[in-house]
Amino acid sequence: MALTILLAVGGFGAGAFGALLGLGGGVLLVPMLALGFGLPFREAVAISLLAVIATSSASAAVYLQRGVANLRLGLALEVLTVIGAVIGGLVAFALDERLLAAAFAVMLLYVALTMARRRPAAAGAPASADTSLEIAPAPDEAVVPGSMTASLAGPDYQVHRLPLGLALSGLAGVVSALLGVGGGIVKVPAMHLVMGLPLRAATATSNVTIGVTASASAVLYIMRDAVDPLVAAPVLVGTFIGATTAARVAPRIPLAAIRWLFVVVLVVVAIQMAARALGGGVAS
Repeated sequence: MALTILLAVGGFGAGAFGALLGLGGGVLLVPMLALGFGLPFREAVAISLLAVIATSSASAAVYLQRGVANLRLGLALEVLTVIGAVIGGLVAFALDERLLAAAFAVMLLYVALTMARRRPAAAGAPASADTSLEIAPAPDEAVVPGSMTASLAGPDYQVHRLPLGLALSGLAGVVSALLGVGGGIVKVPAMHLVMGLPLRAATATSNVTIGVTASASAVLYIMRDAVDPLVAAPVLVGTFIGATTAARVAPRIPLAAIRWLFVVVLVVVAIQMAARALGGGVAS
């Protein structure tokens, strides 16, 4: 009973962080299950993918209702993401688990650096304001009215570097299947730092679409009996409740506070995962 409660609480925390940052919660859930509960890495990835689906399902309706998510852009990027997820799911079982743990550590450090590099809000700005990096289009990529890029624009921003964004979305799919993170770990920085979306729009758009990405590769894990229902059930319940709660309170939480807490968590977990990979401690 105690173990079930701990799994549910861990799922709640992962779902809340995932909904706030558009990462699906797998960034925290995979190391929690692999390091904290001793699950084999692939089983942790499989359960994390199911939790990503729960996070997306819980938060998508809220973000769409508020008009924050860019659904047209999300669906355009998702085509490449799903293809990458299928490819990643097919090769995941051929890779050594210590290699996957090392890749996870590198990815966590990358995301921590990306989050830490964002500029703080200007003095006097509202604490909850989205102080996105200003990304101007290159001289040769002016947005042409009536073009596909123009049709994907948001209410107060343009979408830039669409081809690069599509390529990164394919990479996000591969990362999702291999590491159980739903693809948001790559898509949020890609949409925000490369394509010019405000951070809230990028996280909301990622939350709406990551469930589709996770579904594409989760099926492959389920077919290989990589999911323990007794572990997955409490995690998914906690994740769904956490994601629903976070999506509703997100506008009232300062982005800076969430970002720096998340950076600290990512760095600590990355160090733990790297040590586990180098020491060969990841269960097989």
